[in-house]
Amino acid sequence: MHSTENHFSFACFLLYNTIPRLKRGSRHKLCSSHGCKQLLTSLFVFLQLFSEKISGAEGTKLDDDFQEMERKIDITNKVVAELLSKTTEYLQPNPAYRARLGMLNTMSKIRGQVKTTGYPQTEGLLGDCMLRHGRELGDESEFGCALLDAGECMKQMAEVKDSLDINVKQNFIDPLQSLQDKDLKEILYHLKRLEGRRLDYDYKKRRQGKIPDEEIRQAVEKFEESKELAERSMFNFLENDIEQVSQLSVFVEAALDYHRQSAQILEDLHNRLHNRMNTASSRPKRELQHKSIIATLESNEKLHHNGIPSNSSIKPSGSSGNLDQPCCRALYDFEPENEGELGFKEGDIITLTNQIDENWFEGMVNGESGFFPINYVEVVVPLP
Repeated sequence: MHSTENHFSFACFLLYNTIPRLKRGSRHKLCSSHGCKQLLTSLFVFLQLFSEKISGAEGTKLDDDFQEMERKIDITNKVVAELLSKTTEYLQPNPAYRARLGMLNTMSKIRGQVKTTGYPQTEGLLGDCMLRHGRELGDESEFGCALLDAGECMKQMAEVKDSLDINVKQNFIDPLQSLQDKDLKEILYHLKRLEGRRLDYDYKKRRQGKIPDEEIRQAVEKFEESKELAERSMFNFLENDIEQVSQLSVFVEAALDYHRQSAQILEDLHNRLHNRMNTASSRPKRELQHKSIIATLESNEKLHHNGIPSNSSIKPSGSSGNLDQPCCRALYDFEPENEGELGFKEGDIITLTNQIDENWFEGMVNGESGFFPINYVEVVVPLP
């Protein structure tokens, strides 16, 4: 075991002491570069660590407070890296979309384009689906109208989600990225340099008597200098970790605002759907009016010759209405309950004069005018 340690120690010694000679040699310009020295130093550290492992030699231990700070820094570095990844997944859960979005935005930067492509929010995709099929079903379908309402709300939620993405990126992800790239990177650099100088000191200490005392003294001074730098940087970082608490608070506030706005949008949608359900349940039930094939053919023939649709189910009334102007056909009997309302019987043709709102028409029938509910009639010729 001791023989193996001596061999590795000797190899480390030769390697470490070769570096300054290479810097002085004109024939080794490549190795005199800063990158080459870093490579050789890293190799020295690796060999020295390996030597400690196989020999069972115990390296110089630093004080407990230092080790505790080092442990917290190591955990913090891991937490920040994972938070950056998981927060992005939280905002943009589809990995395929994330990859495509990253590629498109990279291409935009290469082309000098300022505008970037946004992430396709799932709420927006669902809203598009609802709107498309709601339009296909038409305004006469209760389900179609409900889909239109829901689709618009989903699109609103997608916009709120976009705002969440922007807010979290600017006020949480970007500060964490800066923390990782600057503060933590600097601390880890000091710790890495400290470990290298510890190994150098331990190596020379074990060879005491074989190397000059001045080299050991210089190794101790460099070791102490690196410890102070690493210790101070870790202490300052950990003492100011309230900044990370503030960033986390901003993230929670943004998420809370998103859910609050989403809840309000869904609450409004829920009320609108309930109103539709109540309106539909209070409406008289329609009865199926069977149309024979012969009647349908006759109707089509009349439509072809006259250009005016006819319906055998339309009942004659005192005023059949002028089908060349806006009009509708009564689906049910309507008895007026308030002043200004217009009463009619099923099958009456009512001349339309105005639409008051989404629930009421204004029209004329049998020489009388007034208001009546839209859901009691079927529009034949719409208002302009």
